[in-house]
Amino acid sequence: MTINRRELLGYSAAALGVAAVGLPRIAKAAAGELTIAYNVNLPSWDPTTGPSAVNPTIQGLYQSVFDQFIPQKPDLSFAPGLLTEWGWNDDRTKIMMTVREGVTWHDGSPFTAEDVVWSLQRAGDEKTGNPIQFVWKNVNNFKIDGNKITGDVVQFDPVYFKWMSFLTGYILPKAYYEKVGAEGFEKAPIGTGPYMVEKFERNAFLRLKANPTYWGGKPAFENVTIKFVTDAASRVAEIESGSSQVTLEIPYEEYDRLIAKDGLAGSCKNVSDIGMIFFNDIEAMLDKNVRQAAVMSIDKKLLVDRLLRGYGQPIDTLETPEYTAYDASIKVEHNPEKAKELLAASGYSPEKPVKFTIQTTKGFKPKDYEMIQAIVGMWRKVGIEATIEVYEIAKHYELRAADKLAPAAFYNWGNAIGDPTTSTGFAMYGPSPHSVWDSQDLIDMINPLWGEKDEAKRIAGWKAVDKYIAEQAYVLPLMQYAQPIVHAKGVNVVQHVSGALLPALMTPA
Repeated sequence: MTINRRELLGYSAAALGVAAVGLPRIAKAAAGELTIAYNVNLPSWDPTTGPSAVNPTIQGLYQSVFDQFIPQKPDLSFAPGLLTEWGWNDDRTKIMMTVREGVTWHDGSPFTAEDVVWSLQRAGDEKTGNPIQFVWKNVNNFKIDGNKITGDVVQFDPVYFKWMSFLTGYILPKAYYEKVGAEGFEKAPIGTGPYMVEKFERNAFLRLKANPTYWGGKPAFENVTIKFVTDAASRVAEIESGSSQVTLEIPYEEYDRLIAKDGLAGSCKNVSDIGMIFFNDIEAMLDKNVRQAAVMSIDKKLLVDRLLRGYGQPIDTLETPEYTAYDASIKVEHNPEKAKELLAASGYSPEKPVKFTIQTTKGFKPKDYEMIQAIVGMWRKVGIEATIEVYEIAKHYELRAADKLAPAAFYNWGNAIGDPTTSTGFAMYGPSPHSVWDSQDLIDMINPLWGEKDEAKRIAGWKAVDKYIAEQAYVLPLMQYAQPIVHAKGVNVVQHVSGALLPALMTPA
C-alpha cells in the first residue's frame, strides 16, 4: 500500500474584573461560572475541515461542543461514547458499529445513526476538504439497521477506529448542517457535546453554556468563558489577578511561582506532545555527518533540567513511553567531541562552521524560542552556525505542507492516540505533507506498514523504522512535554494526557 502526497495534502477579551492584592477571585467559579485563559485562537467551527482540524492545541475546544465517534478517557484509553460498540469482522472486510440511543443535538433534535453515516461519508469525500480523507475513504457502502451500522472495507487501515478518537473524528448534525450550510454552521454551530456555544467573538473569547441533556451528564460549571490569550505573560497576569480561574502552557518558572501562592494550585504531567526539530533534505542536511553532529551535540537532559525546570522527558525517537511502538533500547548518545569529528570529516569546524537556518515558534510552547537559542549555542561549539527565524505556528503548517521548511524547523507534535502511524509515519513519510524528509529508503521501509494486518508485525516494523531513523539522524527528537496548568483552588482540574484542556472535567472544589 502506498499513500501519495495528494491524498495526504492538507493535514497539514474582555477582562472580567481584577481581584485585590493579586489573589485569584474564586467566588465566581464556586457560583457556577468559570473563566479560562486559553493559549490559542479558534479559527473555524468545523472540526473536520481545513488547518484547524489538524491543530492538536484546539481539540479541547472542539471536544467541549462536539462529540467524537469514540472518546478517550484522561489516560487515553478508549471508552464508549456516541458509538457504544465497534469492531471488524474476522477477515477485516467489514466494520460494525452500535450507536447510542436517546441522545439529542443542542437544538433538541434527535441524534441518529444517519448522523454517524453522513459524518463518515462526508469525511471520506475528497470534495469536502477533510485533511484526513485518506483514512475515512477506506470504508464505504454503509448500511443502517436501527442503531446498528455496517460498512465495507475498501482498504484495510489498522488505525481506522483509533482515528475516531483523533483529529477530524467528530460527528456533525446531518439535517442541521444541510439546512444552514457551511456558512450558517460557522455562525451557529451545534453538536451533542457537554457545552453549547452561547457567544463567540473571533480572536477574543468564547462563551459556553452547559448542555442540560448531555448524555454523559450535565457539566458542573453552568457557564464557561474561554478567553483567547496567546501571550504567555498575559496568561500569567490573567490567573494572578483572578480574571481567569484556569490557564495553561505558561513558563515553568512561572508555574512554580504561581502554585506557591495562596489561592492557587496546579498540575504538570507528561502529555502526548513532543518537541522535535524537522530536518529538511536540502542544503547541509543532505550530509549525514552534519545531521548526526546536529543530533549528538545536543544535551537534551540539560535543556529539560535548565529551561523546563525538570518538567518533561528527553526522547530519542518520535515515540513517548505511552506510544504503542516505544522502544527504550533506541538511544542516541550525547557526544560533542564525536560531533566535531564528524563535522571535520566534512570539512567543517568551529572556525569554519556549516551554516543553515532553523525556524521556531516563540511563546507557542513554554521556552520554545529559548530552547532553540540554547541548541544554537550547543551547535556553535562543535562547528554549526544556525540562524534563527521566528514564525507563527500557522506559517509552519503552510511551509510544511508545501515542503518549504528551512533545513531545520522546531515543532510541537501531538499524537493523542499513541500509534506510530500518527507519529513517525506522518512526520517522516516523504509523500506526506506533514513530512519534509523525502528519501526513498525511508519511503520503502514505511510503505508495507500502512496496511499491515498482523498487529505484532506492524508494531515491530515501526520500531525498526524508528531505529533506522535514529541511526541516519533524519530528525531530531527533543523531549516529551509536561503540560503546566495553573488554577484557582476553588476549581478541580483533571489533566488529560492528550493535552486537551476540557472544562467538562472541571468541578468546583
